[in-house]
Amino acid sequence: MNTQEIAKALAAAAKQFPLLGEIHEQDLLDVVKWELGHEGVLDDFQPYAGHWTMATGPAAILHIISGNTPHAGLQSLMRGLLLKSRNFCKIPSAGLPEIGQFRDALPEELQSHVEISTDLPAQWIEQCGAIIVFGDDDTVDHFRWLARENHHFIAHGHKISFGIIFDDTAYESIPHAARDASLYDQQGCLSPHVFYVDESTGLNAHKYASLLAFEMEKFNQGNPRAQIGAQEAAEITGVRADYEFRSANSGDVDIWKSATGTDWTVIFDKDPTFSASCLNRVIFVKPLAKNFEESVAAARSHLSTIALWPSTPANARRVRGTGASRICRIGRMQEPRFTWHQDGGQNLAPLVRWIDWEE
Repeated sequence: MNTQEIAKALAAAAKQFPLLGEIHEQDLLDVVKWELGHEGVLDDFQPYAGHWTMATGPAAILHIISGNTPHAGLQSLMRGLLLKSRNFCKIPSAGLPEIGQFRDALPEELQSHVEISTDLPAQWIEQCGAIIVFGDDDTVDHFRWLARENHHFIAHGHKISFGIIFDDTAYESIPHAARDASLYDQQGCLSPHVFYVDESTGLNAHKYASLLAFEMEKFNQGNPRAQIGAQEAAEITGVRADYEFRSANSGDVDIWKSATGTDWTVIFDKDPTFSASCLNRVIFVKPLAKNFEESVAAARSHLSTIALWPSTPANARRVRGTGASRICRIGRMQEPRFTWHQDGGQNLAPLVRWIDWEE
């Protein structure tokens, strides 16, 4: 199959997975064109600077896919198929059904380019030319150690995200913020830990937190959080107890929580310093400091996405120096476009090898 045929098949399969958002055939061809210079450069030689060139993907790509967000794994697999590579998908021991379902939605020729296993067959390491890892820092370090010098190695390790409400006098962003904080139970790199509220525009961070709590409960009723282990539940209980104690002794802190269990928690904290959540739908709301870049400095080295309301050019320019690699609208945090530069880098270009031909 040529690139156009592959793109058409991938777009048709993607329509069956709403979590991928809208992906059209031309979107995929455009990614090839933008990153590699020509949408047909993976098929044959194309003009290039007075001579000719074409790109080839690795014979095989090993994808180490984490279980928290299938979205990232599916996008990585689609890129591997665009490059005409075989794709070895190492999924978590608990399984990740979306990967197999996506393979089954493909034409037979592309299905043969996808292998899935909860184990890691030794021959996969030997046969692959690239390793793409999604996981925590320990997982990345483990596979970096396994990789050989001739492997392309791309790591997507631990990342964190947050949102900023610059102006929203009608508090219209709150249902969208609740969705961002609840999807995937806050396990992914694109999940927010904190929402900052710019009170200089007339907003009130405490009020925002109380309204967000209502929407968190509403979202949870229709989309219950997954079951969690005793250790995770104990961690949430500990965080709640700490902030309940602080709330009883200070007007700078307040907390809202689900009536039963640990389904969701909203914490208002007047201290603007970035706070990392213990996840599983525990979200902080804080006022935005004038020197907000300093208040989020602790997150800079692992920062992925900043969501804005409203997401205007002016507001994007205000946050572009924070270290984030993606800026989006609140409500879209968990739905990056296929064209995004994941972790600030290109996705296809680092994997290809170029062949030049001079007439």
